[in-house]
Amino acid sequence: MSENAYEETDVVVIGSGMGGMAAARMLAQFGGKRVLVLEQHYTPGGMTHEFSREGRFKFGTGLHYMSGNAGPFLEFMTDGRVQLWPLPDDYDVLHFPDFDFSVPATREKFQARLKEQFPHEAAAIDRYFATVRRAMTGLAARNVFSSFPAPVRRMGYPVVERLFPATYRTTREQMARSFNDPRLRAVLEARWGLYGTPPGANAFGYHAAVPTTFFLDGTAHPVGGPKELNRIVLEILARYGVEVRTRQQVHRIVTERGRVREIEVEDRASGRTYRVRTPTVVSAAGVRNTYALLGPEWADKPAALPPEPSAVMLFLGLDRSPAAFGLRGENHWFMPDLDGHDGFRRELGDGTLYVSFASLNNPAARHHTVELLELVDPAAFAQWEGTDEQNRPEEYRKLKEELTRRLIARLDERWPGFARTVVFAELATPLTFENFQHSVRGSFYGLAATPERLRSGVAGARTPVKGLVVAGQDAWGSGVVGALAGGLMAANAVLSPRQTGAMWRTIRARPVRDSAAVWQGYLRVTDVEVLTPTVRKIRLAPMAGDTLPFAFAAGQYLKIDLPVAVEPIERSYSISSGPGTTDHVEIAVKRDPDGLGSTFLHDDVAAGDTLRVSGPFGEFTWQESAGTLLLIAGGIGITPLLSVLTEAAESGRTGRIVLLAGCRTEDEIPFRRELEQLPARLPGLEVVFLVSRPGDGWTGRRGRIDLETLRPYADDVTRVHLCGPAPMMQDVIGWLTELAVPRDAIHTEAFVSGRSAETRRERAHALAVAAEKAGITGYTITVEDQTFTGTPGQTLLDAANAAGVPFPQSCGEGSCGTCRVRITAGAYETDPRGMFSADELAAGWRLACQTLPTADLTVSRPSSGAPVRIVNGRRA
Repeated sequence: MSENAYEETDVVVIGSGMGGMAAARMLAQFGGKRVLVLEQHYTPGGMTHEFSREGRFKFGTGLHYMSGNAGPFLEFMTDGRVQLWPLPDDYDVLHFPDFDFSVPATREKFQARLKEQFPHEAAAIDRYFATVRRAMTGLAARNVFSSFPAPVRRMGYPVVERLFPATYRTTREQMARSFNDPRLRAVLEARWGLYGTPPGANAFGYHAAVPTTFFLDGTAHPVGGPKELNRIVLEILARYGVEVRTRQQVHRIVTERGRVREIEVEDRASGRTYRVRTPTVVSAAGVRNTYALLGPEWADKPAALPPEPSAVMLFLGLDRSPAAFGLRGENHWFMPDLDGHDGFRRELGDGTLYVSFASLNNPAARHHTVELLELVDPAAFAQWEGTDEQNRPEEYRKLKEELTRRLIARLDERWPGFARTVVFAELATPLTFENFQHSVRGSFYGLAATPERLRSGVAGARTPVKGLVVAGQDAWGSGVVGALAGGLMAANAVLSPRQTGAMWRTIRARPVRDSAAVWQGYLRVTDVEVLTPTVRKIRLAPMAGDTLPFAFAAGQYLKIDLPVAVEPIERSYSISSGPGTTDHVEIAVKRDPDGLGSTFLHDDVAAGDTLRVSGPFGEFTWQESAGTLLLIAGGIGITPLLSVLTEAAESGRTGRIVLLAGCRTEDEIPFRRELEQLPARLPGLEVVFLVSRPGDGWTGRRGRIDLETLRPYADDVTRVHLCGPAPMMQDVIGWLTELAVPRDAIHTEAFVSGRSAETRRERAHALAVAAEKAGITGYTITVEDQTFTGTPGQTLLDAANAAGVPFPQSCGEGSCGTCRVRITAGAYETDPRGMFSADELAAGWRLACQTLPTADLTVSRPSSGAPVRIVNGRRA
């Protein structure tokens, strides 16, 4: 990208937090816009971002818990894919100097507990919750009005305040109107830390929305951590063609006659600058940052708004579970006094403290973590503003050390011995948030949640500049879901009325999972069974309910992310259970002493663990056919064939089935008991075990599967399923071909992992770069009388498809073998995926979807046998 290069797009979104991503999706999906998202950080996701330390501890940065009911906004944004794990019923425990109060899930339980502990205020408690509903309605009405044009806002804001006055009162004022008991007021004021403005200054509408209304259905934590939300949303954005770029710093929003014209951007990875012409900019970077980007004449517009607090966060890694101290995953709030008048301006470490036990709330967590948050005045760190983040002064380091010690001491005072479990500690300050979030003075929750904000014409989705709108927390309210709602308000401001109507109708409708889409999510390990000295069977069940979230066919496999390091590794495992079982799925894993995946599943996984799974995948599936079904397995290759046999038994098949299962010793035969019992359910089944190194007591067949072993079963075979080590499969394919078994009747299993696809893409890119350096601009491909051009780095199949030249194909990933071609001359890189015999490989048979040409090629398709010649095109 050259200096001052220009690009064009329909919409630029500044910031990839949940608000920015929500706006991006709405504008792409319902507006048909080309959307470019620019993120200044190196990782997208805003406060759904996670980071890791010491190769084991994972921490969230902003999302600690959320409503137990995902709600329509989050359900829509994740296409209903988000999995939530409930916190304990008493999810927030409030600690005051002389009493504690536990907040239960559901409005009914909360009201009942308040009346039980404060019976003299029972009638007032009922009136209070009615006021909460009205205040929440007022906040929603005001925020929706903020997305309307200026004339509507000017008329609407005063009407909302007259109709819903409680929304605009401070929480302290509303509590004084509602209750006499100072302890009851303290309980209901306490959790102002969820949006960051203390009771004496905040608007009751925000207090009614966040700690009071939002959590009345209980609370939950995303299974897999906050990053799962980020992962799902980014996948969906890609589906709608939204481009997300990281390390892109927007320096200026350029306007012309009161309308957005373009933005100026620095690519922080390369230092280059460029401009993007666009009629619409959605800023999820906060109101203050947004106006600053317009230039000096705009920067002071938000100055009248009250300043925001920031926070310190302490991230702790423990060497044992917090459950050892009687904790179950509930959050703990430590209030230094009843009235909280001084809010976040107490001495650092002594203020209102929130403690979250993320590793207890995330069933997929492998190591124990705790996150502490204390709202603070950013002025306490102002003296170090502008210092190098990698080389802060010694005084700053000492302050962080002392603050870390004081915060841990507060936990140790509550749970004696807690400090001894801490093996890792890292403190984030307002300077940290300013650096990573690019927020003004490290603002943690966006604009202060005050009555002044509600009355301001600056705080909201609309701006005076046509084509510029605000998304995120500043357009609605605090937190991930508040930011998401702010993204919807931004979309509300940009889309046409017809498009907006379609958006809201779709959001209100419950998402329906695309049955054609591959399922991705978490399953719980419910059983681990030893099958042989080297093979384990692992049962996986749904996180909730009793029905698997996907259906599978016999012979398919799953991909499993295994958390063996900071970043998980992906491995593929065949399903051994039959598709008729819908409450669980089983895999079998053979231990490879050098294999990271198999050793992890053997040594570290136990019942109760949670694993991220995607699938099912694969074309190695059974189809009913007349004649003999021949199943051939080598060792653990029996796994998918057991699923096939189980389905055949469940469907009542009576035709002939022969299973040839080869193993090294009789002790290593997986599923031996199940296989010996199957003939009773499958009258046409013949099971033959072949053992290459039998013990003295073995009375069955000896040796390996070879040509003579196969000969008696080849005459009336109509379908063959073959699974085992690649050399064994190559040999068997050759022998079956020699026995005149039709090649198309032979089906082999080949896993396609995310890593294998990624490796192919990386290699394709490298070949494209090498071709460009060599002056190669493309390949001229001739098929009989047809000529077309492919580009370096394209697979043979992609080049043919792009030119509209028909090639046999199905999966496109190398698992089905449909795109077999014969390459008779030339150089290329490929992965044959165990689909061919040794003779076929020697004759040049390859998979078109896996073949990357590196020179002239001559190719024959099996459909016509006509040669396809690929000739390098060179730059003139």
